[in-house]
Amino acid sequence: MDELTIRTLLDKLAVMDSNNFHGITGVGEREGRIFSNLVKQKNFDMGHGIGRSGDVNALQPKAVGSSLMVKLTKAMTLNVLRKVIGLTCIKDCIVLPFATGMSITLTLLTLKSMKPEAEYVIWPRIDQKTCLKSILTANLKPIVIQPLIDGDELVTNLHEINAAIERVSAAKVLCVFSTTSCFAPRNPDKVVEIAKTCKQHNIFHVVNNAYGLQCSKITNDLNQAHKQGNIDVLISSTDKNFLVPVGGSIIYAPVKKHLVEKINKFYPGRASAAPLMDLFLTLL
Repeated sequence: MDELTIRTLLDKLAVMDSNNFHGITGVGEREGRIFSNLVKQKNFDMGHGIGRSGDVNALQPKAVGSSLMVKLTKAMTLNVLRKVIGLTCIKDCIVLPFATGMSITLTLLTLKSMKPEAEYVIWPRIDQKTCLKSILTANLKPIVIQPLIDGDELVTNLHEINAAIERVSAAKVLCVFSTTSCFAPRNPDKVVEIAKTCKQHNIFHVVNNAYGLQCSKITNDLNQAHKQGNIDVLISSTDKNFLVPVGGSIIYAPVKKHLVEKINKFYPGRASAAPLMDLFLTLL
């Protein structure tokens, strides 16, 4: 779509929101009022954000246009994941207006509510503070698995992952938190083998796929991991994969309306529409 067509579409969506109705002035506490003309233009006069209290993906009666944009963004994102990128195993997704680390934390908190007796996250080490802080913010204990040195590469230590599960018991392990996209000399984790281990021990498998959507090899490994083992949920950044400003992420899963829906319900309150609008415009 050309820029003029996209602007026309956004204008049409905007006039469906109650703050843009002609001849009506809302007097409630959430009427989408915007003081600055610059802010109005930046957001196409769509000031209601997304969701309703307690459900970030719920339709907002005062913001039909904004709600439609959210639904279209999700549909287009799912289509891109499956048809363009090739993650054919994916059945559901949600786009959230905060970066990867907070989405990881929200995912871990949701899983913790489903397995309250679990205390530990088994985490093949990657030297990025976000991953570790995501675990700690969810009030979980990381079991750090040091990688093996293979020539000039660092690779997944599968033996130590299994040993850690046996040591603390599978009942106490919330998930294995693997990583596909990282910096040399560390290789992407062996997600197929980890998926088999998680299936064997009946524990969750969370995949940090922050910027792995760009790599067809990683995509193929994830499809195979789903076929041969267990992958519950994956998280990717919007800015690293779709060339938009920092501030959004995608949580997606191979099972429709299960974990993704639980994560959506676990998020408290409403949220900014800006990161979703960035992705919406970019996909168009």
